[in-house]
Amino acid sequence: QVKLVESGGGLVQAGGSLRLSCAASGRTFSGLATGWFRQAPGKVREFVAAVSWGGSDTNYADSAKGRFTISRDNAKVTVYLQMNNLIPEDTAVYYCALGDGTSSPWEYNYWGQGTQVTVSS
Repeated sequence: QVKLVESGGGLVQAGGSLRLSCAASGRTFSGLATGWFRQAPGKVREFVAAVSWGGSDTNYADSAKGRFTISRDNAKVTVYLQMNNLIPEDTAVYYCALGDGTSSPWEYNYWGQGTQVTVSS
């Protein structure tokens, strides 16, 4: 069984930064990409960014381009999401997931429990 645990969320002022981590344990599937998604209250879950298993290919939502950076450390079985210049609209629960690296949440089969990010204005 795969277990994903997100951490690093919190409360930050607009313009600030946070780094989210997604640690995998249990049975991990090599070859799968890792994606970050977020869901704000009353909204659908949306894609943020994804990174391939090898780390060479990345994919970002338009809202994340230029502000967020996804990376991975396979030795630590951890994927990071560095978020800079945060805005209140980034407030959401952030989830990491294993899947095909595309933007559709339906293509991800394993999910973490989420970490709350709150950006104050």
